[in-house]
Amino acid sequence: MDIGSILLILALLILVGLFIARPIFERKAVIVTSQTGQDDHEFSTLLAEKDRILNALQEIDFDQTLGKIPEEDYPAQRALLLQQGASILRQLDQYNHRVLAGDAEERIEAAIAARRADVSRQGSLPSLEGEEALLDQGSTSLVTTDDEVEARIAARRRERQGKSAGFCPQCGMPVQKSDLFCPKCGKQLT
Repeated sequence: MDIGSILLILALLILVGLFIARPIFERKAVIVTSQTGQDDHEFSTLLAEKDRILNALQEIDFDQTLGKIPEEDYPAQRALLLQQGASILRQLDQYNHRVLAGDAEERIEAAIAARRADVSRQGSLPSLEGEEALLDQGSTSLVTTDDEVEARIAARRRERQGKSAGFCPQCGMPVQKSDLFCPKCGKQLT
């Protein structure tokens, strides 16, 4: 073998060795940033657990309504799920307090400055009467100010009040005119 072949094989072995050792070097970098990653993982785990408990509560209530769970077991199971849910919510509150405590004032000041900049760019805020006129015309324009959002919410509430049809004769749940069956007990509405 000539010297060129030996150097080429040696260079190739060095590149393969570096490629194989790359995870070791990357792992050291991950260890340095693992605290923030661990906090994010903890928060994500708490949110997933909260969703799981809420789904379990909905399922147990539905199963009890359908009579799948014995009457004597239902209160104990529901109380246990409520205790677990309260514990998860306390942990989420502690996490949020810990994360937001440091920079809450800075974030509030930044939000106020951004709001002032938006208002100064737009001139003055539109009146509510103008927004209601836009809502009556069926406008689909992009909502940008808080007053416009509040006006749309109020219009939506007025619209929904006209759709109420009363209450279910069996369970007393409010029903809409478009409902054919009660959303809670399933009784057919006439």
